[in-house]
Amino acid sequence: MFSGFEARCVRVEETSIFAKVGGTGPPVLLLHGFPETHAMWRDIAAALAPRFTVVAADLRGYGQSGCPASAADHAPYSKRAMANDMVQVMNRLGFERFMIAGHDRGGRVTYRLALDHPAHVSKIAVLDVIPTAAAWDRADARLALGFWPWSLLAQPEPLPERMMAAAPDAIVDNAISQWGSAADAFPAEVRAAYIEALRDPAHVHAICEEYRAAATIDREHDALGQAESRRIACPLLALWSSEGGLENWYAGEGGPLAIWRQWADKVEGRPVKGGHFFPEENPTETAVALSKFFTA
Repeated sequence: MFSGFEARCVRVEETSIFAKVGGTGPPVLLLHGFPETHAMWRDIAAALAPRFTVVAADLRGYGQSGCPASAADHAPYSKRAMANDMVQVMNRLGFERFMIAGHDRGGRVTYRLALDHPAHVSKIAVLDVIPTAAAWDRADARLALGFWPWSLLAQPEPLPERMMAAAPDAIVDNAISQWGSAADAFPAEVRAAYIEALRDPAHVHAICEEYRAAATIDREHDALGQAESRRIACPLLALWSSEGGLENWYAGEGGPLAIWRQWADKVEGRPVKGGHFFPEENPTETAVALSKFFTA
């Protein structure tokens, strides 16, 4: 995986961020989701590298990145804190302005970075997400049952930590088998890497804190921004699973594009064949869509 890429560990204000860096051309930052790491981008990074300088990073608390101490309000694991990390990472790699693609949790960091640091971002792509506050405002049994981490991992410690640490293989296997993607999209070594990343108690706690932040302070940041009429100014590409919840749940209000247009000025997008993990399941179509958007 990541042939020709360099492994980097970048020190930021509060922690260290691990990334794979390679390619040539305009800089593109790739951010992963749960229960993945930067490894989810293995095929897409290779496809983009001939035209872009690609940085595939582990979010704080995930993969090989650090796990700073949290706080009662979960702010150290807010998307705002994670976005701050990534601005520092890219700047220290020599990129003042860059593009971003983020899937799942990484998509939430992506749009927060665009809102908080507009001068640093030229384009963003958000994969299989709508804004956090918008998702919670529309939450029903479909979300609670379909994407159990939202409610389970946000519970007070130590219950979710103990459950995830006790059976990391069950956590990973449930996610990759129950969220609509084909099992063969995850080679054995990738599945093993995701499981291994959940064996460390510090990372398990950090991931739960990130979900607690999503249920609390992230929602507050979103709501405040909406109240102040803050909008994403750069072009936004929304891609989502053709077989997942976003394809159907919000059809009555115009689907994901209509929701994103309440937050951003320039929105385009479409579904991509596959389940929630379509970047791993269908990397070719995903890479083509990202490359076209980032070069337009």
